[in-house]
Amino acid sequence: MTAGRAEQEEPKMTFHPLDPLSGPEFTRAAAVLGRAHGVGEGWRFASIELVEPPRAAIAAFENDGVLPERRARAVVLERASNTTWVAVVSLDTDRVVEWGEVPGVQANFTVDEWEEADTALRAHPEVVAALAKRGITDLEHVFIDTWTYGDAVIPDKYRGLRLGWADVWVRAGAGANPYAGPVSGLHFVIDVNTMNLLEVEDTFTVDPPAVMGEYVPHLVPERIRKASTRPPLKPLDIVQPEGPSFSLDGNLVQWQNWSLRVGFNYREGMTLHQVTYTDAGRVRPIANRLSFAEMVVPYRDPSVDHFRRTAFDIGEWGLGFMTTSLELGCDCLGEIRYLDAVLHNSAGEPYTIPNAFCIHEEDNAVLWKHVDHDGGAEVRRMRRLVVSFHVTVANYEYLVYWRFYQDGNIECEVRATGIMVVTHLAAGQPHPNGTLVDERTYAPFHQHFIVARLDLDIDGPSNTVYRSETRIEPIDAGNPLGLALTQQNTPIETEGFDDFDWNTQRAWKVVNEKTPNGLGTPVSYKLVPGGAIPSFFHASAPALQRAQVIGHTVWVTPNDSGERWPCGEFVNQSGVDHGLPEWIQAGRTVRDTDVVLWYTFGIHHITRPEEWPVMPADIVSFWLKPVGFFDRNPSLDVEPSPAHCAPGMEHAGHDHADHDHAGHDHHDGAVADHQHENGHTAPDATSTEPRRTA
Repeated sequence: MTAGRAEQEEPKMTFHPLDPLSGPEFTRAAAVLGRAHGVGEGWRFASIELVEPPRAAIAAFENDGVLPERRARAVVLERASNTTWVAVVSLDTDRVVEWGEVPGVQANFTVDEWEEADTALRAHPEVVAALAKRGITDLEHVFIDTWTYGDAVIPDKYRGLRLGWADVWVRAGAGANPYAGPVSGLHFVIDVNTMNLLEVEDTFTVDPPAVMGEYVPHLVPERIRKASTRPPLKPLDIVQPEGPSFSLDGNLVQWQNWSLRVGFNYREGMTLHQVTYTDAGRVRPIANRLSFAEMVVPYRDPSVDHFRRTAFDIGEWGLGFMTTSLELGCDCLGEIRYLDAVLHNSAGEPYTIPNAFCIHEEDNAVLWKHVDHDGGAEVRRMRRLVVSFHVTVANYEYLVYWRFYQDGNIECEVRATGIMVVTHLAAGQPHPNGTLVDERTYAPFHQHFIVARLDLDIDGPSNTVYRSETRIEPIDAGNPLGLALTQQNTPIETEGFDDFDWNTQRAWKVVNEKTPNGLGTPVSYKLVPGGAIPSFFHASAPALQRAQVIGHTVWVTPNDSGERWPCGEFVNQSGVDHGLPEWIQAGRTVRDTDVVLWYTFGIHHITRPEEWPVMPADIVSFWLKPVGFFDRNPSLDVEPSPAHCAPGMEHAGHDHADHDHAGHDHHDGAVADHQHENGHTAPDATSTEPRRTA
């Protein structure tokens, strides 16, 4: 498969104040805290991230070249006292400018703690004995997966400790799927600061059934492999012989009329900044910052194996720490440009995630088309720019795609794949809270709630969010056939929450009331909801109390740089949501001001046998669509494809091979890719990132 060209130019590395922290900056921040406060042995760096400069400082840099102070914020944990501290370090002056303890909280878990817990537990004699009691003596195939606690399920005798609870899994052999071999009824409680085993919970046993939980081809039984009747696919080559049409200058991406910056941090993973669209020569802001602020995954099974299983994948672990390298031809297909990401371990030492972000173009079928009655036709192919990253959080993968379209649309898509958690059953045992997916094996029902933090700037920061609903007008003299629909647009004046309504097809528009379009109406972008699911929790349920954001579809608040985490900054072992429900108590105005739209969407996962032993991607998305932002279709100027669709080309003159090549939409397994050799428009820029060839 051809994916690029080997020759390359030296990449530009233009600095910008929103660029993520570099390896030397992580090292410098850790060293400053070591000198000033003894942060070193016996401590953990739970997180280090860039303190993003305020808008005024960024504007001063872009207008006059004035460099804002480069700062890093760190959350550190002193293990012996189990205390959490927050620091801000000036990387320009090598000094600590803020330092303080945050009492009564637990910092996010680190990858090092997860790995160290597995090592400590598998070496503990009580663990070895508990496994041997069940006939498990080959510890090489044992996998121990430590989860965090919520306050409501912490045993009173362990309060005040940094706790983890662990599942146990056993592989059938070398390289086999560990999640196919749950050791049901056996869990360990561990003090993660000391790595001391606190308790072995051995509640019940189940004779392991004969399951087929393998998905790696050579481990799938021959009888299943031989039963396949799928014919082979012919090669699908995606070729852009002149290179892609976007440019990459450091972290700045420009394509067609779009411009945006790619950021990154330990918690949100990839972030997008300064999203603009150039309209008839005028650079128009659309979004200041786009990111995912929380991901809540409650399992809806009260059994002993699952009652504690509510994950805050962003707040407890961090999408940045879970980001994985992308592979050409597998995760991304086509003429790809990659960006690396840099993070740190719990000692504050930096490391690089190669190919963390994938940037490429995709053909996406027809953009617009019309065939006149006299036989004349105009058709344009749709091309889109995709910026993506993937994360692996234990058994699940989340694949995130931000897509930018030539007609001004923005789509955010998430694909969930990976392996479902399963539990073995005794013969005849009911499983009301899950689906049978294998012999005496069920996968519990659960939900994936993702909270997008949408800091939109529609033609500037002064915006108002409107609830937009369709109303059925009554049958009367003016509407005798009951045909009339009207659209009601109601401004949200005060911060708070709102819910999706199927009956009115409720959506939300972010409007700049001070900027009219050429038709005299205010410009706006609309959040078109997708995957808006109810929480299905009782109001008093502890999981909802610590994640109240999932109880409503949309929240609107004034923009505040200190209000980033909808469930509060410290959700590990939390019992109360210290984020959005507390912030909105201030009753601040959100009319004609800098607002943030928080959107909760996700997957109501009623598990299926077809998702075992590995889950095909479940897809959910939402859109940001211009509504009166432009005076007319902004993609009128898209050029026709050079071959077949250009004026004067006769379709009847194509041979079969050309028809087949130009007329099909192709998909790769991770994201729809519809590229055509004959579908190029002239490149508007040349990337300076290395071109990679598979």
